[in-house]
Amino acid sequence: MSFLHHGAREGVTGSCHELRLASGKSLLVDIGLFQGAETSGDTAHSAGRADANHHEIKFPIEQVEALIITHCHIDHVGRLPWLLIDGFRKPIYCTKATAHLLPMVIEDALKVGMTRNKRLIEGVLKLLDTLLVPIAYDTDFVIDTLGVTGRFKQAGHILGSAFVEVDVPNDKPVRHALHDGNHGAAYGSAVPTGDTPVRVVFSGDLGCKNSPLLPDPAPLSRADYLILESTYGDKNHENRTERQERLRQVIERCVADQGTVLIPAFSIGRTQELLYELEDIMHHHTSGIWKDMVVIVDSPMAAQFTSKYRQLKRLWDKEATRRLKQQRHPLNFKRLHTVNSHSEHERIVRYLQQTGTPCIVIAASGMCTGGRMVNYLKALLPDPRTDVLFVGYQAKGTPGRDIQHYGPRGGYVDLDGQRIWIKAQVHTLGGYSAHADQQELMEFVATAEHIGQIRLVHGEAHAKEALATKLRERFDCEVVIP
Repeated sequence: MSFLHHGAREGVTGSCHELRLASGKSLLVDIGLFQGAETSGDTAHSAGRADANHHEIKFPIEQVEALIITHCHIDHVGRLPWLLIDGFRKPIYCTKATAHLLPMVIEDALKVGMTRNKRLIEGVLKLLDTLLVPIAYDTDFVIDTLGVTGRFKQAGHILGSAFVEVDVPNDKPVRHALHDGNHGAAYGSAVPTGDTPVRVVFSGDLGCKNSPLLPDPAPLSRADYLILESTYGDKNHENRTERQERLRQVIERCVADQGTVLIPAFSIGRTQELLYELEDIMHHHTSGIWKDMVVIVDSPMAAQFTSKYRQLKRLWDKEATRRLKQQRHPLNFKRLHTVNSHSEHERIVRYLQQTGTPCIVIAASGMCTGGRMVNYLKALLPDPRTDVLFVGYQAKGTPGRDIQHYGPRGGYVDLDGQRIWIKAQVHTLGGYSAHADQQELMEFVATAEHIGQIRLVHGEAHAKEALATKLRERFDCEVVIP
C-alpha cells in the first residue's frame, strides 16, 4: 500500500491524495484546484501560474475505484469536472451536507474555468448526481471494489466538512511513498501484518474550536497513518473568543475614514461566519455608526450558500440554534442587502466610487483571484477613504497576498492586467481563519490513543517544518513531509 500526493504537497491548494492498495487499485481523496502561484509541479511549462490551462488531470485514473470528498471548497473539489471529462465514472462519497452544496461549486468552477454553455453544465451536473453517494456523519460505508470501510467525522471547517477514516484489511505489509505521483515513489518502513485493520485518516481541512454555526471538530480515535493539513502549522490564531470585539473595533476605525470597508471572503464558510457576527454586533450596538450600517453581500454564490446554510440549520451548533429561538435571524437580518444581478453590482461599485458612502461589502473571492471583489478593488483601492480587511489566509502568488504585503507600503497590485496603486488602508484581522492553528492541530493529534505515522500536507514549507518539529517533540510517532 502506498500514498501518492497529486496536490497540496508543496503548498496549500490543489488537495488530492491517492491511497493505492497492494492490489493496484486505489482510492482518491479530494480533487482540488490549484490557486495563485501553486501548480501541479509542472512549473517549467506553467510559469508558476495556475489557470484554466493547468487544471487537467496529470496522473493515471484507471486504477481509481472511488473518490472521497472531505468538503466542497474549490481547492478540494475544483478539478472534479476535469476528472469527469477524463472518464471517471466511479462512486463519489461525501457527507449529506456536502452533497447539497457541491453542485453549486462545480457549476461555478465550470463557468469560471471551462464553459458557460448551459447544456454542457447541466450534463456535467446530471452525471455528478448519478455518482454522488451522500453519507451521514459517523456512519460506516463500504467500498466493495476496494474492500475498505470508511466513515466521516465532523471537521468543523465549513458546513458538511469532514475528516475521513479509512480502514484497510491488514493482510499485507504497508509501505508509504515519500514523493508525489508525478515524481515516482520512494518507500519507507512497513506496518506488521495483523487482524486489526490499518486505519488511514485524511484530515481534509480541520476547523477551529468555537467557530460560529459549526460544532467543534470530533476527536481522533486512532490512526496508523494520518494525512494532516498544516496551513497554520507555524502559527497560533489570536484569541477567537475576542475576535468579534476586534472586528467591531476595526470596522469602527475604518468607518472613521468615511469610506467603504471591503472584506474579501470565501463564499462558503467565511461569509456566513462574518454575517453571524455582524448581526450580533448590530443586535448589541444600536447607536453610533452601527445604527444605519448596511452590510452588502455581493456574490451570487455566497448568497446561494447562505440560503443553503439557512436550510441546513439542523446542523448548526447550540448557540446558533438559541438565537433562532429568540426570533433572531443571524444570516438574514434587517440591514443585510444581497446583490443579485450584475447590473446592480456595477451600479453599486460606481456609487461607492463616487460617494465613498460608509458600508461593509463582503464579496468573493477570498484571495482576490476573481469574482466581484476584483471590481470593487479596481475601483476603490486608489481611494484613501477605503479600507480592505483580510480575515483569511492569502496564498502565495494571489492578488490578496500582494495587497496584504505591498498595500501598507503604498505599492500596487495587478488586477485583470491593470496596475492598481493602493492608497486604501489594509488590515489583517486574526482569529477568523477557518483552519485549525498549530495548537489546535497538536490537540487534535493528542486526542488519539495511537498514532503511527503523520504525513504533513496542505501547508507552505515553513509551516510544515515548524509543525513537524512540534509533533516530533511531543509524540512518539514518525512525522513525514512528503
